[in-house]
Amino acid sequence: MSVSREEELLASVPDGLYIAGQWRAAEGGKTLDVADPATGDVIRSIADASVADGAAAMDAAAESFPAWAATPVRERAEILRRAFDLLQARKEDVALLMTLEMGKPLAEARGEVAYGGEFLRWFSEEAAHVQGRYGANPEGTGRMIVTQHPVGPCFLITPWNFPLAMATRKIAPALAAGCTVVIKPASLTPLTTLFFVKLLEEAGVPAGVVNVITTSTTGPVSERIIRDPRLRKLSFTGSTPVGQRLLQQAAEGVLRTSMELGGNAPFVVFDDADLDKAVDGAIQAKFRNIGQACTAANRFIVHRSVVEEFTRRVTERVQGMRIGRGTEDGVQIGPLIDDRAVAKATQLVGDAVERGATVTVGGAAVDGPGTFYQPTVVADVQPGSEILREEIFGPVLAIVPFDTEDDAVRIANDTEYGLVSYVFTENLARGQRMIERLETGMMGLNVGVVSNAAAPFGGWKLSGLGREGGAEGIHEYLQTKYTLTANPFA
Repeated sequence: MSVSREEELLASVPDGLYIAGQWRAAEGGKTLDVADPATGDVIRSIADASVADGAAAMDAAAESFPAWAATPVRERAEILRRAFDLLQARKEDVALLMTLEMGKPLAEARGEVAYGGEFLRWFSEEAAHVQGRYGANPEGTGRMIVTQHPVGPCFLITPWNFPLAMATRKIAPALAAGCTVVIKPASLTPLTTLFFVKLLEEAGVPAGVVNVITTSTTGPVSERIIRDPRLRKLSFTGSTPVGQRLLQQAAEGVLRTSMELGGNAPFVVFDDADLDKAVDGAIQAKFRNIGQACTAANRFIVHRSVVEEFTRRVTERVQGMRIGRGTEDGVQIGPLIDDRAVAKATQLVGDAVERGATVTVGGAAVDGPGTFYQPTVVADVQPGSEILREEIFGPVLAIVPFDTEDDAVRIANDTEYGLVSYVFTENLARGQRMIERLETGMMGLNVGVVSNAAAPFGGWKLSGLGREGGAEGIHEYLQTKYTLTANPFA
């Protein structure tokens, strides 16, 4: 009986923990199952780490830190560049693996490989650009030397929705800065990270510099690592409530933290917007990754004079979307990650309809197998609807009309979150005002996708702390030292 490409690829993924340069079973041989959300079938069983396994990974990161921090910057950069090249050589395998464990359409998975790979290339180049400064103090009595140093061992916790990009976005700057890491991928989608770490091993990352633990008991395992006095940095991407708990734990050790948390992105369409651009941007901002992205537009705030036409156009586009397993040709909407995601979308749409909104397309779960929800447009959403307050994390586009610019700003800012916003207008002055007035860490002006490895990704308010990517990204893994020396001419 022949082995399919999918079976062969899944069999090539390591099933163990990666600690101190060795793939090993979890304590007691415990395992956890990974399922394909499009079918519900288990596709791989992997090691399920215990608290002791997590502590061993932390030991490895701490022991390897001095040597890695002392490794020449150029050598660290070349390892990251080799990892980038290896990823490009295996991009089809990585894309398929992501589709199998997470469900996103294969075309989008290929896009994530390209995006995730750029963090390896970007930080391989940034590694050599970390700068300090030297100069006389104002009194002329000495010389000030300011230098940057790796912060130390880091604990990286990644989410399930972008299994490759969230790993590279954290690992690459940490390694470039001279830090060692323990990474814990989400138990729903750990296979991509395990496969990627195998590529890092092949690229020449020394033993103990990158350690991977997969676990179904995230809370106890993570807390043991976070409370280890040798840990100096915590980076987390996930929900705001979990981030808040982690910050409380991190406070004990006064850890450096990066938190990329929840979002409730407004997508504002003014009366002078180019509707062709706005509709294209709306489809990108809402349905990328099946709506399961922290940057996904959540509230479509559309001027009353164009709301009917905007609604008609997006409804027409959504009606033509094909639902199915992400490996199938032409599929645009894959499964949601699990039953809870389907239940949440169902509940939010139901609440909106009860309050007076109208579903113009979709609005229901799809019979199994798999955890599918129809791509949906909900028009005339009323104030107070839960769908305006909660992050949808699904393929549901909710439309709210507005009358004035001040109304649009008020509605857009009426949230505890502030990750990203999107604005469509052909008025340059208005666009500049929106940059000043919208309370978000990122903004797309006449574009529906903002993420880029060369740009600082992060939010305001309850959407998080710190930045990932850009020149700012490597500084999250560095600490500053100031030295005063005596005046050499005295």
